[in-house]
Amino acid sequence: MTEPSRAVFLSYASQDAAAAQKICQTLRAAGIEVWFDQSELRGGDAWDHSIRRQIRNCALFVPVISRHTHERAEGYFRLEWKLAVDRSHLITANKAFLLPVVIDDIDEDEENVPDKFREVQWRRLPGGETPPAFVERVQRLLSGEPASTPKRGHTTGSTVPTSAAGPRRFRRRWGTVHGVIAASAAALVLA
Repeated sequence: MTEPSRAVFLSYASQDAAAAQKICQTLRAAGIEVWFDQSELRGGDAWDHSIRRQIRNCALFVPVISRHTHERAEGYFRLEWKLAVDRSHLITANKAFLLPVVIDDIDEDEENVPDKFREVQWRRLPGGETPPAFVERVQRLLSGEPASTPKRGHTTGSTVPTSAAGPRRFRRRWGTVHGVIAASAAALVLA
C-alpha cells in the first residue's frame, strides 16, 4: 500500500466475509484505498503485526456489525475493534475515525459492541450493498471533513440512530423521574 494513512480498514467476522467483500469492491471501484485482509495478506506475512500496523495507520476504521458479531463472544475482529477504540482515544473528537456499518437487521440495543461505537452514527448496508451516498460520505471523511452527525432527514444511506437513541432513552427516564418528583412535591404541599 502506498498511502496507508488514506486507507479504510474493514473489520468483520469471518461469517460476514461476503458482505465485507462487497463493501470493499464498491469503495475500491470509487478509487478509495481499502485494507481488506483477504486481498492484503500474503502467505508468510506476519498477519497479526500487519493488521495492527494497518489499524494504527488507517484513516477510517469500518467495523462490520451483524448477528454473527453479536453471537460470537470471541473472535479476532473483537481485538481489531479494541485496537481501533484504543486509537480513537488519541484522535481529536471532531475527526471521524470510527464508521460502523450494520449489514443485517440487528438492533443496536441488542448488539455487543464497544461503547465508543455507540457514540457515532451507524450506517445500514444490508448484505454489504453500498449505495453511492455512503461512498460519497467516505470520500468526504477521507478528504478531512469534520465528523458530524447528518442533519435530520439527510442521511448517507440508511442509518441506525445510535447516537440519538441513547440520549433519548436517558431523557425519557429523567422525564419520568422529574414527573414522580413533581407529583410527590405536590402531594406534600397539599398534605
